[in-house]
Amino acid sequence: MRYHNITKDDMLNGDGLRVVLWVAGCNHCCRECQNPVTWDPNGGLPFTEKEKNEIFTELEKDYISGITFSGGDPLHPSNISAVTRLAKKIREKYPDKTIWLYTGSVWEEISHEEIIRYLDVCVDGEFVVEQKDISLKWKGSSNQRVIDVPATLREGRIILHAS
Repeated sequence: MRYHNITKDDMLNGDGLRVVLWVAGCNHCCRECQNPVTWDPNGGLPFTEKEKNEIFTELEKDYISGITFSGGDPLHPSNISAVTRLAKKIREKYPDKTIWLYTGSVWEEISHEEIIRYLDVCVDGEFVVEQKDISLKWKGSSNQRVIDVPATLREGRIILHAS
């Protein structure tokens, strides 16, 4: 896996103060994407043990609510295995921290993936510039959904996260 940035004390990509991992690689290539530099799976830098330790150091802080995986697309073929392993380790080591994930894929396409078992919230769907709405919380366009993953898995239907 490759990444572009690790943002600390982020308040824009999920509830509370978060650490955000911006991965490299996206096949959705949404028109007017906020982050087109992250589309190339060979861009950015290699994600190594050093970066993993940096994330874990941030998660040790009481005031950090959790981690958000963004990009690029954390579910891009070049990312999904490494992101799943990292999410699993975070869930095991920090069970009280929340894990958010942004993907251009829709829930119906990804609901079988192992990673969903470790997520608290999944923001799904491609950014659609014609549906852009800057008043929306945690998403860029109205077609995207902010999904409460544990409730969705329990109920067997999509439950939206209460904003």
